[in-house]
This record gives sequence, structure tokens and C-alpha cells, in this order.
Amino acid sequence: MYWGIRMSVPFSAATNAYASATNLVDQGSKPAMGMPTNGVGAGPDFGSLVADSIGSVIEAGNNSDQKAMELVNGKADVVDVVTAISETEIAMETMVTIRDRVISAYEEIMRMPI
Repeated sequence: MYWGIRMSVPFSAATNAYASATNLVDQGSKPAMGMPTNGVGAGPDFGSLVADSIGSVIEAGNNSDQKAMELVNGKADVVDVVTAISETEIAMETMVTIRDRVISAYEEIMRMPI
């Protein structure tokens, strides 16, 4: 029985996107050269929060890819695949919304008179 599952992004393109995002996370988690690392702030810094968020989006994407491949091989239920894809979509939409708000805040700060 054919379920007519249609992915908007091929698996190879999704894999490349996840690999690129992983590289960005790895680069963002390293302290910048010349930056003090004396632990001035008590909580986690913004960069680590962003890296953690990107990591969770990547993990959700990998999970949905794995579930889709299991469905193709006849080892997964359609409901599990749809749920995994929906979770990935929500995670991506959340990340894009946060990105848009950060950019908006930056642009507003740049418009402020000195």
C-alpha cells in the first residue's frame, strides 16, 4: 500500500543542511580569540544557549529522517513519522522566529542615536 509520503527536501539535502548546522554549532561554541573566559556571568552565555537550541533542532531533524527511513523500510508507523516531522517543523519555526526577533532587536539598537 502506497501512502503517498512526499518530502519537501530530499534526504541528501537534509543531511547536508544538518551537517552545516552542526559545523556552525561547533564553531560557535569555541571561545573567540582574545576574549576573556574568566566566567564573569553567573548563567550560561547567549552563544551557548543558541548552540543548544540549534543542536536540539538538528536532533529533531535527524530523528524525523530516521523515522522516515524506518517507514520506507516498513519498520515504523505513519503516525510516528508524522509526529517526528511535526516536531521538527515546530522546532525550525521557533528557531526562525527567535532569529527574526534577534535581528529586529539588533536593527532597532543600530537605529538609536548615540
